[in-house]
Amino acid sequence: MPRSVNHVASRARRKKIIKMAKGYFGRRKNVWTVAKNAVEKAMGYAYIGRKHKKRNFRALWIQRINAGTRQHGMSYSAFMGKLNESGIELNRKVLADLAMNHPEAFKAIVEKVK
Repeated sequence: MPRSVNHVASRARRKKIIKMAKGYFGRRKNVWTVAKNAVEKAMGYAYIGRKHKKRNFRALWIQRINAGTRQHGMSYSAFMGKLNESGIELNRKVLADLAMNHPEAFKAIVEKVK
């Protein structure tokens, strides 16, 4: 009985990895074993990067809010504490946008919180 190797599926798997490795340097783009390792490593970095992106944006928003509140004589932590007490439910993304692009609206929020 002839040996069954299922070339269609195995070639499709390899082609998929080689396609993902397009643009890599040297043997990483066209040698199966090297490309497979490079793509696996890249996918791991991509997964971690999606988590870091959220972390980095939150830090950026906090810095922008802090800069906006310091202009009105308040610290970030005091502002956020009083914001929660006053019952204003705006997230950091919206507050950072207001502080950067609409300073008069942000000033009104700071004055209301004070």
